[in-house]
Amino acid sequence: MVLTGDAVTQNSVAFTNFSLWSQSRVPLRLALGDVSLATIRLPLALWTANGTESPLLDADIAELPDLLEKFPSGLFLKSYPVAQPLAAISRVKGGLCYIPHQFHRYYIDLTGSFDTYQGKFSSKSRSTIRRKLRKFAERSGGSIDWRQYRTPEELEVFHAGACKVSALTYQERLLNAGIPRNSAFRERMARLAAQDRVRGYLLYLDGKPVSYLYCPIEDNVLIYQFLGYDPAYASLSPGTVLQWCVVESLFAEGCYRAFDFTQGEGDHKRFFSTDSNLCANIVVLPSSPTNWGVVLLHCGLDRFSGQCGRMLDRFELKKRVKRLLRRQGS
Repeated sequence: MVLTGDAVTQNSVAFTNFSLWSQSRVPLRLALGDVSLATIRLPLALWTANGTESPLLDADIAELPDLLEKFPSGLFLKSYPVAQPLAAISRVKGGLCYIPHQFHRYYIDLTGSFDTYQGKFSSKSRSTIRRKLRKFAERSGGSIDWRQYRTPEELEVFHAGACKVSALTYQERLLNAGIPRNSAFRERMARLAAQDRVRGYLLYLDGKPVSYLYCPIEDNVLIYQFLGYDPAYASLSPGTVLQWCVVESLFAEGCYRAFDFTQGEGDHKRFFSTDSNLCANIVVLPSSPTNWGVVLLHCGLDRFSGQCGRMLDRFELKKRVKRLLRRQGS
């Protein structure tokens, strides 16, 4: 998913196409782990990478402050590929550059065959997947009932089912991270469906949805945006079952380049992916006492939260904390 060629030239030319930028109030969440303390919203020019951009080099980053003339409040490059790890905070001409997150953006290359894709897994992993599929099918009367939704009318049905599942998840109850229910999201979903640029997937058991997956499509790449499963059926691995069924069908369709897991490095993404790109969220702000204060506060709290997380991992407490959160959300 990385283009070849002169990265500096490609990025510089793209960034000066101002029609590709949008204005957004970008949230900087102050949090300890999954617990949100407050959110600072910055009015920034937003560029959301789709995973096909050339990785940013030092020369590209040095030129970003020039854009402050056009966007004086600052700019935000979301999930942009980078050539190497970057310093969290650095001075740049006329401003400051803050990298709140660096991560591997995982994806599945869909240009090959499903047989080749299966070959990336160890024999033990393939056996585990088959066992989960067989277990769900047996519980479901001998077959796996999953459905794809793509037209505006179908997506309304999908959304209703996805909302039922999402309401049961701890992500929505405690973190407000479920599938959106507002009219703006539904209107955008309908517009994308009218352009054949979105897919919804539901997994059913006993006639009711137990897992959902919502994927907009950009440049023949499916974007892993919203997902969830009913925790009452966790023992049946509904998220894994739906993911596998969807990926198999995408290979069979043969018209997509990739399945993009976007930001985040969870075990689920690493397991299913074939490749990854090093990416970063990049904030460029004018140099001012207020902006420096915001950046230092966010960076300091984020590092403290990370240290706490590593300490929990060391004593194998993080999974217990997550299980406690799920019980509180159920």
